[in-house]
Amino acid sequence: MIKSFEDIQKLSQSNTDTAMRMMGEWSKGWQTIATEMTDYSKRSFEEGTATFEKLLSAKTMEQAFEIQSSFAKKAYDDYMQQMSKIGGFYSDLAKDAYKPIEKAMSARR
Repeated sequence: MIKSFEDIQKLSQSNTDTAMRMMGEWSKGWQTIATEMTDYSKRSFEEGTATFEKLLSAKTMEQAFEIQSSFAKKAYDDYMQQMSKIGGFYSDLAKDAYKPIEKAMSARR
């Protein structure tokens, strides 16, 4: 009976350690995503402000249209690149968070 209780304690400790490692990986992944999105938001705001200043100094409607078109294309390209990058971070987050579980499961076999 005592041996079974010790086995239960070891299993409980192992599960707790696995959960803590998983939460650590999960937290680190979310922090990376939050940092990246904050940087992207800052860059987008700065580019939008710079474009607005250029628009204010435009001499003709054609020049204003060209500035706006250039900004829209760059903003779209940057957005698509950023979303692809964030998608990779989400994928890495899932993989990294699953590693401690996978390791624990393979150790029990």
